[in-house]
Amino acid sequence: MLVDAPTETGAATGAAPFLRRATRPLGLLASVVILTLVALASIAIGAKELSPAQVWHGLVHDSGTYADLVVGDRISRTVLGLLAGAALGLSGAVLQALTRNPLADPGLLGINAGASAAVVTALTSFGVTSLSGYVWFAFLGAAAVGALVWFLGGGRSGTPARLALAGAAISAALYGYLQAVMIMDDAALGTMRFWTVGSLASATDATIVQVLPFLLAGTVLALALARPLNAVAMGDDTARALGAHLGRTRALSMASATVLCGAATAACGPIGFVGLMVPHAVRSFTGPDLRWILPYAAVLSPVLLLGADVVGRVVARPAELQVGIVTAVIGGPAFVLLVRRRRAARL
Repeated sequence: MLVDAPTETGAATGAAPFLRRATRPLGLLASVVILTLVALASIAIGAKELSPAQVWHGLVHDSGTYADLVVGDRISRTVLGLLAGAALGLSGAVLQALTRNPLADPGLLGINAGASAAVVTALTSFGVTSLSGYVWFAFLGAAAVGALVWFLGGGRSGTPARLALAGAAISAALYGYLQAVMIMDDAALGTMRFWTVGSLASATDATIVQVLPFLLAGTVLALALARPLNAVAMGDDTARALGAHLGRTRALSMASATVLCGAATAACGPIGFVGLMVPHAVRSFTGPDLRWILPYAAVLSPVLLLGADVVGRVVARPAELQVGIVTAVIGGPAFVLLVRRRRAARL
């Protein structure tokens, strides 16, 4: 009697989960190290050239000199980049699991459009011109659109496809409203043209304090949803068989993504590709388990955001390119290569 010899494919299939389990903790530790280095580079490198001694003095002996003020601004900018990057990565990973679409991002459900529409309304109708003022409008706009998409998508009985369609329809309507208002109002056009690009340049301690509670709440909720989202991502029937509460999980996931993306967009403007590309790339390494995807996305998304911000400050000295432009320029081709070279990781 002949016995089939084990094939290389079968051996690889059996070895892959073991290697993945062994390397994921080490990979996460390496990611934290990389994030630390990028954060230090964000503080040390900028449009204004400072010596290492000046950077160190600004970190430990802030005496109010010009160099110390520059370092202080960079620290605020770096902290906001860390928070916003983690929020965008987490919200993208949650939405990809919620919609069972590995190419979903926070813009899919109209959250960015809601924040942008609220900001332009604050500028034109209420005369709000300061960041500390319209950050609240941006957050409320994102939350309102998130709730509307949830309602139009069927609420607890909705499906991923209905949520995506509702988000696309509302986004189209809101962006039409944005274009109409900016064409008719020159002042709104000037401010929105800068804000809609996405930037960390306006980071202040006050902005960080304003959005920090929302970012922390959204992060805790997203991480707590990892296990039930694993079940939801496998399909409704499987999730029910595993005892998952579909309606509750979807509602909490939508709330988490809205809070995270809304707060990040309110503080920095809409920044593309971070919430789309990083969770998708991470999934090809970690596999579909959200208990690993979410921590990886929270660590590596700020790496992309801060790295792009550093590049934008260097290539256009003494001016700078907004980080939203750099992420689009870097993220577009990189994402195309990622999709072409690798099979899209399944959820």
